[in-house]
Parts: sequence; structure tokens; C-alpha cells
Amino acid sequence: MQENYLAKWLNGELTESELADFEASEEYTAYKKIVEASNKMEAPNFDTDAAWNTFKERDTKSNSVTKVVPLQPYKQFLRIAAVIAVLLTGSYFYVNSLDESFTTAMAERTEITLPDNSQVTLNADSKVTYSAKKWDTKRALELEGEAFFKVAKGKKFTVTTAAGEVAVLGTQFNVEHRPNFFEVTCYEGLVRVTYADQEYKLPAGNSFVVVNGTLVTADKPTASEPSWMHNESEFKSIPLRYVLNELERQYGITVSTKNIDTAQLFTGTFSNTNLKLALKSISTPSQIEYELSEDNVLFYAGNTP
Repeated sequence: MQENYLAKWLNGELTESELADFEASEEYTAYKKIVEASNKMEAPNFDTDAAWNTFKERDTKSNSVTKVVPLQPYKQFLRIAAVIAVLLTGSYFYVNSLDESFTTAMAERTEITLPDNSQVTLNADSKVTYSAKKWDTKRALELEGEAFFKVAKGKKFTVTTAAGEVAVLGTQFNVEHRPNFFEVTCYEGLVRVTYADQEYKLPAGNSFVVVNGTLVTADKPTASEPSWMHNESEFKSIPLRYVLNELERQYGITVSTKNIDTAQLFTGTFSNTNLKLALKSISTPSQIEYELSEDNVLFYAGNTP
């Protein structure tokens, strides 16, 4: 890494290529945590008027007597060094107490290994957060978006979303939480889902789906993993608007509609690696047309002028 990358990064002067190199370096995560920690520190309030008045009072009293104070620079240095050491130690423990966070962008996926060797595959436009320091006593994380979990055997493992909570001991399951959409599918073992203060036990081969606040009947999964793990997005009787939202996430494009009922139910799949094939897989069964231009897709009714 270039020696001046850190200074340029702090000043916001890195080019796009330099920023990419810097973010890929081993030092980047540590620097980022230190900056985040320092941004949360606040300087104490300082009353300049009160300080000036105090100074004048002391100056008046000292006019009649002149004192000679021997300088002790070495002791001053030790005091300053001690303060710096305390600050660095405090920053170290503060930074190391921060939560771990992993985020994926549109059209991106990542795999995460948790402290107990549990595996998390994070789908596009998603985020997980957990405390590595407390993991031995509390296996818990927060999820925004969608992720597939392969949980190592051990204590209770909890996934919390804004819609509900999922708890297991050791199993394989998928959780998706998007605006007005919440789905949990158990592929192995037993999953306990808490939603709206109600608890549901979900054995392997079953799904729990809530759309627009309504619990809907879901077909049993036939595979051992969610389809998106194999670069396909699958839907069964799901409103078209959620299908189009997922298309945006998987390809990082903007989708718009014209004269289409996006509440109509869609059953089918689309490829996560071939956009033109995905567009046909959505438009043909829905009996609609589409127009693709750069990073924008318009779906419209066939009789739209």
C-alpha cells in the first residue's frame, strides 16, 4: 500500500483506483474502526469567559510577588506520554468492542465464517451484524435482507430481523426480510420463528411466509438449499412487485412498470447471471412486454401505446 494512502484517505483525496486498492488492504478495516470510534468522541465544553476571568484574577494577585518555577520538562513529557497511552489503550478496547458488520451491494454476494465456524452466505443488498467478542456466550446476529445459514452445533443461535426472530440449535435455514416481506425456510433440523408475539415451530422441509402483514400458505421446498445459492431466484405465488424488486437487487438495475398490475401472483424462476434470459422468464408467464436500455428496464402491458 502506498505510504500516503492513509493521509489522502482521511482527507478524501484518493482516486477511485487508489480507494479500491486501499479498501482491499489488510490495514483498511483497522483504520476504518479507529475513525468510526474517534468520530463518536466529543470534546468537553469550554467556557472561554470564565477562563479569562480566572486568569485575570490570578494575574492581579501575582503582580506583587514574582515566583520562579523550575521547569521539569522530563516530568511533563512523562505526563503527556501517560495521557497518550491511556487514550490509545481506551481506543483499542473500544474499537475491539465494536460489532462486526458485513454488507453486500446490488448484484453482489459474500460468504462469512462466524467465530464458531457457522457459515453465512449473504445475498445481494443485505447486511449482517454481530458481536465477535460476546459470541462464545451469545450466538446472535441481526439481519437486513437475505442470508442462508449453516449453523454449527452448540448453544442457541438467533437471527433477529425487523419483522421477527429465528432461533435454532444447529441446522440449515434461509431467512429473508424485505419491506413487507418475511420468509423463513428450514432445510435441516428444527427452526423456531417468533412473529407478532406468536411462536411457530418449523421442521425441515417447511417455510414460513408473511406478505404485507398476512401469513400465507407456502409450498414445501424440494431442494436442500435456496435456489439463489445456485444463481436462480425462485417464486411461488408471490406478488410480481417482489419479483421485480429481486431482479433489481440481483442485477443492480432500475426497474419501472407501466399499466401493469404488480399485485398479480407470479410463480417461476429467473437466472441471476443472464439478464436477457431473466427478463424473458418474467415477461412470458406474466404476459407482459419489456424494454431494456443500459441499466434500466421498463415492463409494460402488451397493448400499451
